[in-house]
Amino acid sequence: MSELATKYSFKDIEEKWYQQWEQNKFFHAQVNTDKKPYVIVIPPPNVTGILHMGHALNNTIQDILIRYKKMNGNESLWMPGTDHAGIATQNVVERKLAKENLTRQDVGREKFLKRVWEWKQEYGSTIIRQLKSLGCACDWDRTRFTMDEGYSDAVLEVFVQLYKKDRIYRGNYIINWCPRCQTALSDEEAPHKDLNGSLYYMKYPIKDSEEYVVVATTRPETMLGDTAVAVNPKDERYKHLIGQTVILPLMDREIPIISDDFVDPEFGTGAVKVTPAHDPNDYQMGKRHDLEFINVMHPDASMNENAGEYAGQDRFQARKEIIEDLTRRELFLKVESHNNAVGHCYRCHSVVEPYLSKQWFVKMKPLSLPAIEAVKDGRIKFHPQRWTKVYLNWMENIQDWCISRQIWWGHRLPVYYCADCHDEEDKKGIVVSKQRPNKCPDCGGTKLVQDEDVLDTWFSSWLWPFATFGWPFSQDQKQEELKYFYPTDVLVTAPEIIFFWVARMIMSGFEFMGDIPFKDVYIHGTVRDETGRKMSKSLGNSIDPLEIIEEFGTDALRFSIISLTSVGQDVYLSKDKFEAGRNFANKIWNASRFILMNLDKDKIADDVDEYLKGEKLDLAEAWILSCFYSSLKDINKALSRYRLNEAANLIYEFFWHQFCDYYIELAKLNIKEKNIQCVLYSILEKILRVVHPFMPFITEEIWYKVNPDAGSIMQQSWPDLREELIDGSLEKDMKELVIDSTVETRKLRSENNIKPKEKKSISVFVEDANKKAALQKYEEYLKILAKIEDIEFRDKNESPGLTFVSAVTSHAVISMDVGEQIDKEGELKKVEQQISELVDHISRKDKLLANENYVKNAPAQVVEKEKNSRDELQKKMEELKKIKDACL
Repeated sequence: MSELATKYSFKDIEEKWYQQWEQNKFFHAQVNTDKKPYVIVIPPPNVTGILHMGHALNNTIQDILIRYKKMNGNESLWMPGTDHAGIATQNVVERKLAKENLTRQDVGREKFLKRVWEWKQEYGSTIIRQLKSLGCACDWDRTRFTMDEGYSDAVLEVFVQLYKKDRIYRGNYIINWCPRCQTALSDEEAPHKDLNGSLYYMKYPIKDSEEYVVVATTRPETMLGDTAVAVNPKDERYKHLIGQTVILPLMDREIPIISDDFVDPEFGTGAVKVTPAHDPNDYQMGKRHDLEFINVMHPDASMNENAGEYAGQDRFQARKEIIEDLTRRELFLKVESHNNAVGHCYRCHSVVEPYLSKQWFVKMKPLSLPAIEAVKDGRIKFHPQRWTKVYLNWMENIQDWCISRQIWWGHRLPVYYCADCHDEEDKKGIVVSKQRPNKCPDCGGTKLVQDEDVLDTWFSSWLWPFATFGWPFSQDQKQEELKYFYPTDVLVTAPEIIFFWVARMIMSGFEFMGDIPFKDVYIHGTVRDETGRKMSKSLGNSIDPLEIIEEFGTDALRFSIISLTSVGQDVYLSKDKFEAGRNFANKIWNASRFILMNLDKDKIADDVDEYLKGEKLDLAEAWILSCFYSSLKDINKALSRYRLNEAANLIYEFFWHQFCDYYIELAKLNIKEKNIQCVLYSILEKILRVVHPFMPFITEEIWYKVNPDAGSIMQQSWPDLREELIDGSLEKDMKELVIDSTVETRKLRSENNIKPKEKKSISVFVEDANKKAALQKYEEYLKILAKIEDIEFRDKNESPGLTFVSAVTSHAVISMDVGEQIDKEGELKKVEQQISELVDHISRKDKLLANENYVKNAPAQVVEKEKNSRDELQKKMEELKKIKDACL
């Protein structure tokens, strides 16, 4: 054992220890049939990513679990990697090209992709380096990238398999289209935002009549593609018009009036324009009534040749001019304010356009069935449980997944078309293959052209739990690893990607592995600022975790963010909240330094636990060991339920308060005694192991000083729970009699400006004879902790004198002589305030206990505990009233 430096300097130790962990392969896992595997696959951050507080929270949770399970004897594997992030990465490189006054079309596909790969080589590992600075114990030798060679093979294999099973198809459908990124988006990639929009009312003249039909729309620019007006068949206002024809304004095109049950008579006028190529509901109506599909927009959302004189205009400019032209022709009636949920691109935030386009889709209904059952029967559990309902609701109403994207960066579709015989309807001249075919299997032609589209990024990441292990296998070793490590244990992620990623991984797990991909899904909350706004660069309210690490240290960041984050709840952060983690790190350092300075290795038994087991311990030593093991029991329980903040706060409470504030203070008087030496050593080395998953760096540094020959703390086992050392009665007595009395005595000293070194005596009244005897047994502890010279135990609860001030605990009335400096008026106000607070507290308890449903449904022991608590509060209030009377 050796001493620690006077001051904790995290900058001197963090990089040093991380390098040693990496060099010694402490993060590496391999097939070990003597151990049970514990596996987490990292939610792969985008290759464009920069560490933010969401990453810090997500990865700290995973790191705690991995380190904890490793110390519990599991073969723990944390699989790392990054996602190629199709649209996001392409946008980054396109912005670089724009600075050179170039577009991707200017440089061509091959050279553009070369530039993306160059960018990836230069910047793509930034997020990995930043995760290392967070202390992440990932098996970096296994790092995967969703476009590395082996992983790409898995993606193409899945496409081919699903196509052969008739689970993948191509067709013209209304999809979400981003005009800025110029690609299709899935429904999940086009989240709706409520906008204060407008509802426009327009007149459509009825052919050969003076009448007209008024239709209402939020998107007047799409009227140029209208091919019908629809009304509800039960709407009496329009029954006489069904089957007639209207003249489409501005285009002079004849279109029919049709009836359809889908039309809501309450919306607008009850008559709606039908634009099958630009609205998903209209698309279905167009199919039902065999209407014409007219697309009036280019992919960039400018109006195309079908828009007549508006061709070439931006969609919103066209909207403005259409309204003006209708007004001039007296065909525009009015405009009303209208709140509308509008889809936006999840990447560039542009308003998406419902757009008729030929795309590739996956049939999701057959894939969803086993994934629904696995959650319903409990094979996969969501934490918190409330997310189960959200998941099932989406899965039971699942829509087909649009998987084609009109960008260049990504996995190109393994689809080839024969220039000589390609026929879409007959599926002739279409080849789906992982390798480029030499000739067409239908006509023998050699002119084969590959589909230009790439696959949705999520089509690669939904394979993550098994493709990362080498599936579909080129080596037997890889197959053995997958068999050992799959299914994984827990997925830690944020709620916004339950549909994007979690649900799809469950479906792919069943489809390609025949099993669940993970047993638990832990959904953590969102990181927000103190006002409740989600942290983001655009709002300017984000806190850079790298800056926090630079100022406070990694351990401080990790402990702070975990202790603040309740299961599944959002976490509200400000920079000053990281001071708690820094202060705790300093406390651990200073307490450890004090212990190491005072430990005599010759007095510490070779097997400390065995030695203490056979010793008759003093009350203080028995108490602190009981506190440690009861805390350890609660910490184990909290970690098993993913209640990491509870575990962190239990650690904090034990170390800072029970161990440092009380036991070390008691130990100081006889610190060289063998039993005390052994207890100090035993608890220090165990609490370091318990703190390690939360604060890996500081615990490794101190561990090396405590046990220099034992090897890394990462390689140590988690402390065994010794329930025989837990003494609930002893802990209760120490808490209620010694600690509570110490707290109240210290308050009396502080409130009356009594200097710390000034010795005072107190007078104590305890009504319960057993409690009085117990407190007398602990008398010396109270004297040491409260810095009291003498304690007088009185038989009656009477004021000892006019110069005494008093305080009340659950079992004792403590009085102290403060002499002439007593502030009677202040003392009276203090007591009255305490009585008022107790009245409110008792009232709340009475209300709870008067609730028949609570008393009937709550566990009997919980109800009994509430009743006892209420009685103790009542006693305390009665004692305070006596003190108040003495002040008058």
